[in-house]
This record gives sequence, C-alpha cells and structure tokens, in this order.
Amino acid sequence: MQDISPVEERHQRPTWDEYFLMLAKLAATRSTCLAFPVGAVIVKNKQVVATGYNGSPSGSAHCTAQGYCYPGLNSCDASKTLPSRAVHAEANAIAQAAKHGTSTYGASIYITLEPCVSCLKLIISAGIQEVFYETSFTSGEKALVRDTFVNEGLVILKQIELSEATTQQAAQFLLNPTSVARTVGCVHEV
Repeated sequence: MQDISPVEERHQRPTWDEYFLMLAKLAATRSTCLAFPVGAVIVKNKQVVATGYNGSPSGSAHCTAQGYCYPGLNSCDASKTLPSRAVHAEANAIAQAAKHGTSTYGASIYITLEPCVSCLKLIISAGIQEVFYETSFTSGEKALVRDTFVNEGLVILKQIELSEATTQQAAQFLLNPTSVARTVGCVHEV
C-alpha cells in the first residue's frame, strides 16, 4: 500500500465516479418535486454532456411553488390513481442533450436514484451504456425487467457511494470560498 502524505490526504481528489455523482446531487437541488429530489448527469469521455432534475414539465407550475402536485394532494406519491406530474431527472437530461443536438450514444449517466424501468428503457434507447446510481429503487417484478436488460448486455448498472472523506471535502468547498490560496504547499501565479 502506498503511503499518502498529510497534504495529499487533506487534498484528495474525488474519483471520476464520485465527481460525477456529486454533480448529480447538485443537480438534484434544482428539483421541483415534492416527493423527493433526483438529479442526473450524462457524461461522455469524462465530459458532462447534459444534466437534469425531476420536476413538472417546462412551462408548467412547479409543485414546490404551488405547494402541491394536484389540488388536494401535497405530493404525487399520495395518490394511487393520478400519475406523477414530474418528468424524471434522466428523461430531462436526455431531453436536454437532444434539445442541444448532443449525442448520448456511448455515454454514461450518473443518477441519485436508480432509474425506474421506463427511464431505463429510455436510457438504453438513447444509447447510454452505463448507469451509475446512489440509491436503490427497483424491486419485485420490475427488478426482473431491469435484470433482463442487464443480462442481455444492453446496459451496465452499478451502485456507487461517496466516501466520507470526499463528502466532507465537498461540504467544505460548498460552505467556504474555494478560490483562495491554500496555506500548505501550493504556488499560485499572480
């Protein structure tokens, strides 16, 4: 095992997976869904292609702004019959790429929540080959459909999590100015 200096340990860079998952988590902060926030980031060749978050369709009233999804329902998941008003984060990210004419073929997607079967089908049809997610979602018969797609080699799914060190460092970057000189071992051009 390689020894890491105290300076390197304090300034450990996140892995690519952690980096893109953190971007998806930041995208989730834009969610307008009352049930739960979800964020997605499409990545190709280690470059962000598009981002998305869940919420009502563009131009429609935000559930968070009006305080309910439907009159009398404070959350879409409170009804067994009415469909969710939210466009899922993955669908919004794919739509964003399409709106700007950017190909998603051969890309990866990072999502804060495992995609539902409908979004997984959309992801596969968009040519996205890898799905990295933070929180599990699919179970039961829907998991059988998901597993069929995986077993057919149509998509790779991988659950990932952020290390505590990465989340602590990210929190410090979010809570404090980041573009200030570090006190140990850095030379900055003036």
